[in-house]
Amino acid sequence: MGDKNRYGYCCINLSLSDGKRSHDKVTTNRGMVKKTYEDRGIEYVDSLVLENIKDLRKIIEWNHSESIMMYRMSSDIFPWCSEYEISDLPSYDFIKSHLAETGIFAMSVGQRLTFHPSPYGVLASLNESVVVKAIKELRQHGEIMDMLGLDRSLDYPINIHVNTTKPSKEEAAKRFCSNFSKLTDSVKSRLVVEIDDKKSQYTSVDLYNMVHKEIGIPVTFDYHHDLCNRPDNMNQEESLKLCLSTWPSGITPITHYSGSRRLFEDSSAKEVAHSDWIYEKIETYGEVFDIELEVKMKDKALLRYHEEIENIL
Repeated sequence: MGDKNRYGYCCINLSLSDGKRSHDKVTTNRGMVKKTYEDRGIEYVDSLVLENIKDLRKIIEWNHSESIMMYRMSSDIFPWCSEYEISDLPSYDFIKSHLAETGIFAMSVGQRLTFHPSPYGVLASLNESVVVKAIKELRQHGEIMDMLGLDRSLDYPINIHVNTTKPSKEEAAKRFCSNFSKLTDSVKSRLVVEIDDKKSQYTSVDLYNMVHKEIGIPVTFDYHHDLCNRPDNMNQEESLKLCLSTWPSGITPITHYSGSRRLFEDSSAKEVAHSDWIYEKIETYGEVFDIELEVKMKDKALLRYHEEIENIL
């Protein structure tokens, strides 16, 4: 989708959600606790979804105005969607129409949209009911992308983790690959799998051998995860390029980036904690790929990175 590295951020736009009054905030994360859902029902969900999708368009327009070419959408656009079907929402026809218009705009300005469903959806779980819920969650993410009119391709990826190593990495990966066949085409055509930060979980080499080689889906490189859980006898460049090699020709790979909170901001922080800001130039080793920033200051960190670091170092 491009010939240079592009940068994006995840879910919450801090620049647009700074309003002191709630109605000034632009956000796609309006939600509720489950008790509220049970008390107020699908009509209340519908009202939140309508506000969320209107603000999704505003965020994409703001991104374009700031020359930000990619954006990870929030899964909270449709709160508690595990409890209902999107098509059951009272305003479904309007929602579908509005999302279609938003998707047309996003594609017209070259905005790459992605999803990263919650870690509670474990496609490789030993518990069949958990697998069923994970399949539904992924189906609904694919459905939202379809309503936006986005191509069923890896240009618009849905990124997940294997999320389990029980009873072993190898067996869990085999279940992941087996259950992949149960997904809808809307999901299978977009699914990618990401390396992990915990040393007991999946490295770039693990996912290359256990998942990519088996079912062909790409592996998402994450700079911070790789720092915490890099394969033996491999440096960052080698690990990155292994992941990039899993993406098909003609599709720009996506990677994730965060600095280390322990290294740059708080020496007492956990090793896996993400930083608020970016403190060093992101090394691309001359490769072209897209970078989603997972730092906590979101769009503000991206704008500051472009201004203070990328063009100076």
